[in-house]
Amino acid sequence: MEAVPSLPPQKDAAAGQAVYTKPVLSVYDLLVLGLSNRWIWKCPTPQIEAHYNHHLSANHLDVGVGTGYFLDRCQFPSPQPRVGLMDLNPNTLDYASQRIARYQPEIYRQNILEPITQPIPPFDSIGINYLLHCVPGSITEKAVAFDHLRTLMNPRACLFGSTILHQGVPRSWLAQRLMRIYNQKGIFSNQADDLDGLTHALKQRFQHVEVRVQGCVALFSGQNS
Repeated sequence: MEAVPSLPPQKDAAAGQAVYTKPVLSVYDLLVLGLSNRWIWKCPTPQIEAHYNHHLSANHLDVGVGTGYFLDRCQFPSPQPRVGLMDLNPNTLDYASQRIARYQPEIYRQNILEPITQPIPPFDSIGINYLLHCVPGSITEKAVAFDHLRTLMNPRACLFGSTILHQGVPRSWLAQRLMRIYNQKGIFSNQADDLDGLTHALKQRFQHVEVRVQGCVALFSGQNS
């Protein structure tokens, strides 16, 4: 695999996650997972849920946790999985941890553009769903998050997730319009995000990479032997 350059950590990761206040989280599942995914991004939520179920392990870390929707619904291979939640936003950590309280999740507040210095035992799967398009910088700069998360992966662990792309994928007029508004407001930072760049960043770091496009969403996974 090609050597990955060391990049300075980006500090400005707060804007993309600041929108997730408690009132917004209360309607997120309806507006984003129920409406936007199907009708605007053209990637119905059940497809993302199936992606979860395909790659999920009983020793799992979720990064950029949102409302905890997928963790609440997915099919863990064990009735008592180890589940970690990692996010920069305390609102999402609180919301998701309450939703999946039955799993007694581990809580980690972390900017994934910065090195992870907490002593965290490694995981067998890491989910990073709908996070990269909210993170500032180019794909190359955002991909430093993969490097940081790799330090928490056991051998043969799988990193998987999804992200809304701006380039290299089909976008309807409505998707273009909404994406433009979100980028102007700082909710999204994906104007330079493209399919080739994402695929290249994953192949730099993992031996086995899969990227599938549904609408303007890329569903991806990376794993080493």
